[in-house]
Amino acid sequence: MNIAVIGTGYVGLVAAACLADAGNNCIGVDIDEEKIRKLTAGVVPFYEPGLDDLLLRNVREERLVFTTDIARAVKESQVVFIAVGTPENEDGSADLKHVLAVAEKIAGHANGEKVVVLKSTVPVGTNRRVRDLIRAKTAHPVRVVNNPEFLKEGTAVDDFQKPDRVVIGCEDEHGAAIMSEIYAPFVRTGNPVLIMDPMSAEMTKYAANVMLASRISMVNELSQLCEKVGADVEMVRRGIGTDARIGSSFLFAGIGFGGSCFPKDISALRKTGEEHGVPMRMTQAIEAVNARQKEVLFEKISAHYGGKLVGLKFAVWGLAFKPRTDDMREAPSIVIINRLLEAGAAVAAFDPAATETARDIFGPRIRLCERAYEPLSGADALIIMTEWNEFRQPSFDRVKAALNRPVIFDGRNLYNAQHISELGFTYYSVGRRAALPVA
Repeated sequence: MNIAVIGTGYVGLVAAACLADAGNNCIGVDIDEEKIRKLTAGVVPFYEPGLDDLLLRNVREERLVFTTDIARAVKESQVVFIAVGTPENEDGSADLKHVLAVAEKIAGHANGEKVVVLKSTVPVGTNRRVRDLIRAKTAHPVRVVNNPEFLKEGTAVDDFQKPDRVVIGCEDEHGAAIMSEIYAPFVRTGNPVLIMDPMSAEMTKYAANVMLASRISMVNELSQLCEKVGADVEMVRRGIGTDARIGSSFLFAGIGFGGSCFPKDISALRKTGEEHGVPMRMTQAIEAVNARQKEVLFEKISAHYGGKLVGLKFAVWGLAFKPRTDDMREAPSIVIINRLLEAGAAVAAFDPAATETARDIFGPRIRLCERAYEPLSGADALIIMTEWNEFRQPSFDRVKAALNRPVIFDGRNLYNAQHISELGFTYYSVGRRAALPVA
């Protein structure tokens, strides 16, 4: 099938590469000429495991090409995916200007029957809005389908190629048939293709992210109470996670969630509720809990040093909002590092993928290191903010020898507190008692 994907950001590029890898002829479209040149050369502009090989293979096989010419892409394609950004407006609503601008161009360049697929995350009712806009500007039969993405950064290629489910929001059987054909190679093991109305599909995307975020915020709020009453949130997590009605996913206490999806989608759903007279109180609570959780680790650090951080140096492991990505949008590390800098401390940091992203955010205000143990030298404490695998079993002898004082602030609960204390560290984590060094 001939497919165009307009927008070569995270969602669009993964979709284009995976659809091409299934044998389709795909055209990726973007307005950024430099980006198109890099993609044509097989260079992925962000970090996502496995995507570089997938991209390069399909570019070489000429199943995947890139262009800035949207007219060509629309005319040569039977199906056109819209995968442009929907950033958050100041009031929390989703900004649809890019989606609507692309829809107008599709209508202007349509040369026959088309299926337009809204892959961008859009508020309820956008599918109908785009449909009406296109139909008003072209006489050609154009069907508009909503197909929300459920990709996780760090595992996006696998998520697309082996989806838990595929959600298709459409108004007629023809659109459903085309979309089912596109996704047939990815659901051969029987995972469901769920056909529903467009508004339900749009709502499903927001509902899924808000439900997942609510689990994170619930365990994070519990972690604060656990510390006050002397409970261990890790034990509590295991205790509730083994309940089949609850499960263990997204129940890890930490320093809050970030990224491009959860914060934006929670705000958008809250705003949609306001517009329809339905106050989304749970979403409001999730936002408040998450904002509060990003302050918790800094407060532990400040309390340990009696509020006197001027002149202290801190080593940081992890800057991205989660492992296996270089994405730092809404990352807790930004909040905590800024608080440290404001308090007069110095910061040296290492992240396996997010160094350049961090350089754009912090500039020369922090020292960015190329190796994991480099920032520890002469630091007064180690702060862990992202749970990369290489931080899970470090050489604690080497960590201890490099630090001025054997102190660890663990925002992701990576270590066994008793074991760390027996190694001579003062150890702070989330939702657990501080562990003092064993004499």
